[in-house]
Amino acid sequence: MITVNIDKAKLIAHEKRREARAEEFKQLDIQATIPMLAEQAEQKRQEVRDKYAVMQTEIDGATDEQELKEAINDLLCSKKL
Repeated sequence: MITVNIDKAKLIAHEKRREARAEEFKQLDIQATIPMLAEQAEQKRQEVRDKYAVMQTEIDGATDEQELKEAINDLLCSKKL
């Protein structure tokens, strides 16, 4: 029987969440420096922040492997962890 160290799994999930968030921010960070795109870029950046804040809360609240998988489902669907 394989047991999952949920604390270690949460740390890994948070790292993957941070990587995905940084990837989404790359283009928006560039756009934020262009005056005519800055306002729109900042709105999109806030949407990204909100999305990953929810995911962070769900990861922190996960008590087992299944809850953790549900918390990072968007990451699992978009690419292999």
